[in-house]
Amino acid sequence: MEWAEISIAASAEETDVIAEIFHEVGASGVVIEDPALVQSYLEEGLYDYSAVASEAEADRVTIKAYLPADEDLDGRLRDFGTRVETMAKRIGSSERHPISCQTVRDEDWEDNWKAYFHTEKVGALIVIQPAWETYEASPDDIVVRLDPGSAFGTGTHPTTAMCIRAMEELVRGGMRVFDVGTGSGVLAIAAAKLGAGEVLAMDCERRAARIAARNASWNGVDGIVRTGVSDLLAAFDGKADLICANLVADLVIRLFEALDAHLAPGGALLASGIIDTRVADVTKAAEARGFLIDRIIEEAGWAAMVIRRTGEVEGGA
Repeated sequence: MEWAEISIAASAEETDVIAEIFHEVGASGVVIEDPALVQSYLEEGLYDYSAVASEAEADRVTIKAYLPADEDLDGRLRDFGTRVETMAKRIGSSERHPISCQTVRDEDWEDNWKAYFHTEKVGALIVIQPAWETYEASPDDIVVRLDPGSAFGTGTHPTTAMCIRAMEELVRGGMRVFDVGTGSGVLAIAAAKLGAGEVLAMDCERRAARIAARNASWNGVDGIVRTGVSDLLAAFDGKADLICANLVADLVIRLFEALDAHLAPGGALLASGIIDTRVADVTKAAEARGFLIDRIIEEAGWAAMVIRRTGEVEGGA
C-alpha cells in the first residue's frame, strides 16, 4: 500500500493545533520533529548522527502525517490547507506554512522508523525493545517488544515515556485500564505487564488496532489486552480505574465530556501529548467538569497530567 507523507513547518506554539487538524482530516498518526528534542537525543546518544538527514531551523518544528494515497487524497489535502489557514488567521500568525507531499510505501515507512528506534529503558522498570533488535534483560527489567509499523508509538518519545513512568506508579494489580488512541499498543502492553487485570485498547484507525493486537500477542498479553476501534471513549464499555490518553490537548479536552461515564470512583486520567503551552487550557477544561490536576510531569516542552475528580486528588479532601 502507498501512503502520502504530508509535511508542514510551524512554530512550536502551533504544533498541537496542526496535529489536531491532521487527525481531523483522517491521518492515522502524527510525527513531530522538534530540532531541540532531536539535538538532545543526539547528545544522549539515542539517535545516530548518520540517521539524521539534515538540520532543521532551530525555531521551527516539522509536523508530518500519513494519509492513504487514494482517490480521497486531493480533497483531504485541500481541507487540511484550508484549516491551517483558518488556524493562522485565528491566532494572528504571520508565519508561512509550506506544505509538502511525497508518496511512500509501507516498507519504506517502516524502514525509516527503524533508523531512529533503538532499545531504551524509559522508566525504572519498562524497557522498550524493537522487535528487530536483541536485548539481554536484567532481572528487574519489564521488556515490551514492539514493532510500531505504521501505527506509531515507539514508547521513546517524551509524551509516551512520561506516560510509562507515571504508569509504573499508578498501575496496581488487577486494575482495569483503558488506552484511548492506542496506536502501536505500547501503553496497553506496559499496563498489562505492570499487573493490570484487564486492558481495553482502542484507536480510531482499524489498522492501528490490528497492529496493537499483534504487538500484544508478541508480548504474551493478548489474554489481558483487548483491542478495537473507537472515536475516543465512544466504544469503550463500563468504567476503568485508569484511563491513558496520549493524544493532543484538544482531544484530551474532548474526553472530559464522557469521563464521568467511564472513570471508576478513585480512578485517574493519565493524559499526555500536551504541548506545555496548552496545559492551562486542559486544566481549565478539567476544572469546568469537576476534575482537578493531581500531578503535572514535563519534559522537552511536553506535559503529561494525572487528573482526578474533585475530592479524590491524592492528599485532598
